[in-house]
Amino acid sequence: MALHQIYFTSFPASSVVERVYSFNHNSLFVPRVMNNVTSGARMCSQTIVRRSGNYQPPTWKHEFIQSLSSEFAGEIYVGRFNELKGEVRVVMNKIANDDPLKQLEFIDILQRLGISYHFENEIKDMLTTTYKKCCENDDWKCNNLYATSLEFRLLRQHGFNIPQDIFNPFFFNETKSFNVQLYEDLKGMLYLYEASFLSIEGENILETAKHFTREYLEKYMKSSKDENEVAIVRHALELPLHWRMPRLETRWFIDIYERKVDMNPILLEFAKLDFNKVQSIHQQDLKYASRWWRRSGLGEKLSFARDRLMENFFWTVGVGFEPELSYFRRMTTKVNALITTIDDVYDVYGSLDELELFTSAVERWDVAAMEELPDYMKICFLALHNSINEMGFEALRDKGINVIQYLKKAWIDLCKSYMLEAKWYHTNYKPTLEEYLDNAWISISGPAILVHAYVFVTSPTLENMESLKQYVDMIRWSSTILRLADDLGTSSDELERGDVPKSIQCYMNDTGASENIAREYIGHLIDETWKKLNKTEFENNYSVYPRVFIERAKNLARMAQCMYQYGDGHGMGYQETKDRVMSLLIEPISIHCHHSE
Repeated sequence: MALHQIYFTSFPASSVVERVYSFNHNSLFVPRVMNNVTSGARMCSQTIVRRSGNYQPPTWKHEFIQSLSSEFAGEIYVGRFNELKGEVRVVMNKIANDDPLKQLEFIDILQRLGISYHFENEIKDMLTTTYKKCCENDDWKCNNLYATSLEFRLLRQHGFNIPQDIFNPFFFNETKSFNVQLYEDLKGMLYLYEASFLSIEGENILETAKHFTREYLEKYMKSSKDENEVAIVRHALELPLHWRMPRLETRWFIDIYERKVDMNPILLEFAKLDFNKVQSIHQQDLKYASRWWRRSGLGEKLSFARDRLMENFFWTVGVGFEPELSYFRRMTTKVNALITTIDDVYDVYGSLDELELFTSAVERWDVAAMEELPDYMKICFLALHNSINEMGFEALRDKGINVIQYLKKAWIDLCKSYMLEAKWYHTNYKPTLEEYLDNAWISISGPAILVHAYVFVTSPTLENMESLKQYVDMIRWSSTILRLADDLGTSSDELERGDVPKSIQCYMNDTGASENIAREYIGHLIDETWKKLNKTEFENNYSVYPRVFIERAKNLARMAQCMYQYGDGHGMGYQETKDRVMSLLIEPISIHCHHSE
């Protein structure tokens, strides 16, 4: 059933054994899960034959993780870091009086080098001034596609609702097309392409811009001899900036920036030092998580499940890299590891009877409910129960709010969605795409992750916890992108191992389409769902949920597109995931001190 894939992968094709169950089809749609295990739909099964996921052992051993160390946490670098930060601030103050395009370019470079979080107030002030004047026809952007696109993207990224009409001067309304003379402006075309991904539903100018620029950039890539430019264009076409995992993008852009002729050595050195300093904090968080995972014993005791501590931690860096989010990363790694394990209990190992008992125990959230469970489930249930109650205790102690009922509800909903997929699998039921997605955005675990994240990164209020219980649109659209990206990356592997149809197969079943057409359609759905996610950000405008939470929701969707970009990067130990882990968490960037040259 579903590979609640956020952290999940599934089971290779070995010993998949059909089991015979008597089962009433209608019960799929009545109560989502039977609360009472002695319910009339009790399954009679033959001897339980366990499936195996045949998962590879973890690539990253506990001892290796504990051995990580970084010199960049040391005093020697702190002094230089603060000195450089001061110098960047001086440059910013100068630019504040410069022309608006220089300001926007500077903000863009700070963001792409991963250091803009140090200067949030200055950036907000500059962008607020720009926004107030954005509809004036200023010389600096008049007929300048690059300047207009950059202004549009930065303002939308920061929650300013700038209209798509800003592109009217480049657009022929009669023919509903862009002026082909723009082909002579590669930078403008590239920036318009990136800007088009911040659109919301119904913005036809931006939709036209997306197709117009993509077509041009694909042709450019085939004909250009400039290797550097081709690398930048290829990178953008693979995934637009708005969909990319921020920290990996930073690591990539630092290398690109270093090769630029007009590179600012102060910015470059500060970005490298900051990257390494933050990496040293990530390493401490990772060590903490690895010690917790080792103590939990889940990796050894439940050998059928994926042991993916490093990958589970890597997700958290994608969702929140900032130094002050250590607690979020440490706790979310626990949440992710529990999800991966429980997902495999439902997908790989448990019989339908056992899964009903487990779902019922989670609903009761009572240690006494454990007695009915088989031994392997007892350790799993108690690990879940204790870990989440402890997080609830810490929220009560540190933030003065009792959130346990809300965290518990997220786990109950997740287990019920797993249970429904287990029933689908065991009865060979083929859901429609709509039916599948209605359950799958929950079974992918995005809602569970984001409800916990809200507690970890904000000062939660009961009012907001109540509204999150309904899984607001922001959570729904982020989780839907996570599910669709996961299905694109993993569904073929999973079907070979025995699983319910995923979105691709549901669409093929619904329409008779080929797999390629179905994949294209799911790609289109991701694009459309991003527009919905973009819209919730403007509607919220940080008045309901703080920006720190909205960014986690967007980053979860981005992290999914990173993890499943080349296949199942979470479960199958792909080389790309290993390389990315190395570059983000293990290897620092080498620093040559430009200031002394």
